[in-house]
Amino acid sequence: MPYYDGAHSHLYSVYFAPRGRDRMYALGAQIAQLHLSPFDRIIGVIGEAGSGKSMLIKGMFPGLELTNDDDGVNVRPLPLLAQDDETGFYSPHTYHIDMRFELAFTQMGDIREAVLKAVKRGKRVIIEHFDLLHESLGRNADLIIGIGEEVIVTRPTVFGPLPEDIAKIVYKSMRNRQMAHTAEDLCECHLSPYDYARCLHDDIKSGFLLAFDGEPPEIDIAGMEKQVRDDIAADLPVEYVDERHVRIGTHPCGAHRLHRGLPPGQKADLRHAPEPLAAGRARRSAHLGRGGQHQ
Repeated sequence: MPYYDGAHSHLYSVYFAPRGRDRMYALGAQIAQLHLSPFDRIIGVIGEAGSGKSMLIKGMFPGLELTNDDDGVNVRPLPLLAQDDETGFYSPHTYHIDMRFELAFTQMGDIREAVLKAVKRGKRVIIEHFDLLHESLGRNADLIIGIGEEVIVTRPTVFGPLPEDIAKIVYKSMRNRQMAHTAEDLCECHLSPYDYARCLHDDIKSGFLLAFDGEPPEIDIAGMEKQVRDDIAADLPVEYVDERHVRIGTHPCGAHRLHRGLPPGQKADLRHAPEPLAAGRARRSAHLGRGGQHQ
């Protein structure tokens, strides 16, 4: 079946932005299967730092060497900028560049020329923060992926959308996703040790789902809601622990870049569904939490 049979008529395809590395990898593989064409030359990825861009790219392109590796192994010289130094038959087919990172070292014009040269040679270029390069490049990407509260996948036409339009959506909504994950971890603090050990995570917009296989958990929903609201009102700090963990109050969390406190003077609200939800899987129940904010 051609790659575009299921999605070629969609202006936008929208997915819930998952929590956790494994699920982001899986979503990347799904997007590659449903939306990616072997003829795509420029893949634009847009989203704030910590939104999961690198994990999504690794899921879409397993084995690709990222040039902005968060562990500090930065590839130098940048392969995209060293195309003329490549010799022999085995040269890269896919290049990666992070515009926000690379602009600290390289002029915009040099990056533009390198991208156009790679495309002319039939190579593929994956560009993080593509909205920063679009105006200088003078052409749109073949596929744009925006990561905020949701993951937006679009194949632009002559009528758009422009990367700046996607950027406005995902940059604004990312904070809702981060605060929802923080509220989700606060709920985990008030689960019993047994329920905490078997708790699974699912996703919705502007909220979260705590899922449990087997018997439904015995949770006092009203009591938990009050406890979490008290925690939010106490303005518990989200603190750095190490390179892979943060701490919310005394509760550790491994999703170290997916949390956000509230800006000064802003209040948040948390509401739970009063009853467990059927989750579409045999013997699975889910508890819904939705967060809101107001001035």
